[in-house]
Amino acid sequence: MATDKLVPPKQSKGDTLHALAKAGLSAVPIIGGPSVELFQHVVQPPLEKRRIEWMAYVGEKLVELEQRGVDIQQLSENEEFVSAVLHASQLAVRTHRQEKREALRNALFNIASGKAPEESLQQIFLEYIDSFTELHVQLLKFFQQPPGSANVMMGALSSVIEQGIPGLRGKGQVYGQVWNDLVARGLVGNVGLQVMMTGHGLAEKRTTPLGDAFLAFISEPAL
Repeated sequence: MATDKLVPPKQSKGDTLHALAKAGLSAVPIIGGPSVELFQHVVQPPLEKRRIEWMAYVGEKLVELEQRGVDIQQLSENEEFVSAVLHASQLAVRTHRQEKREALRNALFNIASGKAPEESLQQIFLEYIDSFTELHVQLLKFFQQPPGSANVMMGALSSVIEQGIPGLRGKGQVYGQVWNDLVARGLVGNVGLQVMMTGHGLAEKRTTPLGDAFLAFISEPAL
């Protein structure tokens, strides 16, 4: 079985940062060794834990793919997939957010299943996973299938957000910034949240083809 070839690397940017920081602390005579040991005690165990959890998380899916007929040997020789594994693994150990790790894993196996966009767009989408908050994805999914507003004659998208996602009520500055991010990246249409429109307009899908492609990329692949 060739799944060992696809295990995320044991060396990451996080490890490099740890080594550099440790070396830097050792070079300062005043703080000396105890500070190095304290840093290592605080940072290294959770870093190792994240790496092990990610390896197991990816490995489980590789086993599932193999059981469903995916040629793991061929996959291990797919440079596009291996590069994506390396990239996603570096991102995964840098976050404690489970939803980000889930999105990264789904992305890898959409690539493995041949259901991902071309490689340059894959790299862009992986960076989106890294930089986006949970609210970015929540709003994007919300406006891919906005709730109906049949009983509303007139309103703004901000009112739809606050009615549909109660936790965002009164937080216009927060979700407004997130919306602007999505607009700037071309994932939703360029419509102001305060623009008044009819109830029919409020219920219209707002994600672009690029936005739909990103959501498909981070969703569990249907094998």
